[in-house]
Amino acid sequence: MNGWSDDTEQRRLSEPPLPPELSPRRAAAASGGVPPQPTRRPAPGGLPPGAIPQPSSGSDDGYGPPTTGGPGSAGPRTPRWSTRKKIGYTALGLVVVLLVVSVSTYFWADSKVRREVDLSKVEDRPPAGKGTNYLIVGSDSREGLTKQDEKDLHTGAASGQRTDSMMILHTGSNGTTMMSLPRDSYVTIPAFTGQQSHKRYAASTHKLNRAYADGGPELLTRTIEYNTGIHIDHYAEIGFAGFVNLVNALGGVNMCLDKPLHDKASGADFSAGCQKMNGQQSLAFVRQRHQEADQDLGRMRNQQKFLSTLAHQAASPSTVLNPFKLYPVIGSGLDTLIVDKKMSLRNLASMFWAMKGVTGGSGNSITVPIANANYMTSNDGDAVKWDMAKAKTLFDELKNDDKVTITK
Repeated sequence: MNGWSDDTEQRRLSEPPLPPELSPRRAAAASGGVPPQPTRRPAPGGLPPGAIPQPSSGSDDGYGPPTTGGPGSAGPRTPRWSTRKKIGYTALGLVVVLLVVSVSTYFWADSKVRREVDLSKVEDRPPAGKGTNYLIVGSDSREGLTKQDEKDLHTGAASGQRTDSMMILHTGSNGTTMMSLPRDSYVTIPAFTGQQSHKRYAASTHKLNRAYADGGPELLTRTIEYNTGIHIDHYAEIGFAGFVNLVNALGGVNMCLDKPLHDKASGADFSAGCQKMNGQQSLAFVRQRHQEADQDLGRMRNQQKFLSTLAHQAASPSTVLNPFKLYPVIGSGLDTLIVDKKMSLRNLASMFWAMKGVTGGSGNSITVPIANANYMTSNDGDAVKWDMAKAKTLFDELKNDDKVTITK
């Protein structure tokens, strides 16, 4: 049996054929049969008509083209970045930015350094020793101060410049030594030619700070080299205004005093204990001397302690890693810091790191040995003389970069 009855078959055979204009589907419908199903042709890309495209295995969102070519693909595509590549390119970008910022900062800072002291003009210099010797000078320069500033800071309005403090900072294989030289030291000022008069002056005996007043940094350097035999490699000087601005940019300096300190001449007025000093207070602290029994010697001890603490705070991570603090500190320090013509930023950094080391206990903080406990009378007023036996031993140790044995 094929599903057809005899009557149906007989009727089909007796009916006339359909006209040719009728389509097979219409013909089937007219004859009561089942219309044939149309043959479906594959659509371009391998999908039959009406089929829903499936997401490509190479696309994260299901709408992108396949990642590789192959049967049914629309062609090759560029692979997406992996997480590792993103991290790598981000790190590379940060390195480039840091390099650009570092280079820009270097040239900015280097342009602010005042290289005004020519040590090549210093006469009869001793041979260079081992290690590096910095002459650090605090002057009473009023440059940058207004009349009101001079009143507030108790600096007075004296003309000219003198040295308020002088230190030799030695760095070498046997550590760091910061040696203070009293400004009232009674020493020989060697023969020199006047900067203004161009006259030749014979050697004479005066207080050490007379050398700076007569011939500036070059004569001061020559006088110290002449009396110590220590070759000075670099010179650094800061005046009142620069000192105050530097401390303020740093946000103040924390100092601990074991006793109250009062000095009307400098404006110092401090209670005992730990406290933060701003620029004005710091200047009063390092300049005071009338309360100390040994006057200038006591002031030098305070100056050493303060400068070491200042350098320690300036080189601390809280300053170095904070650009909003670091740049003002660098700017204010370099604006008024006067150095020798061969002083590089690297030399300056080494000097500050060495000063920081003294505070950290990795160096010595001493004063040139003094022969008399009290001041002597000279043609310049009260003065102090060096204990030349001990002083010569100390100077030789510094020249040869030997371990320092003279501590007082």
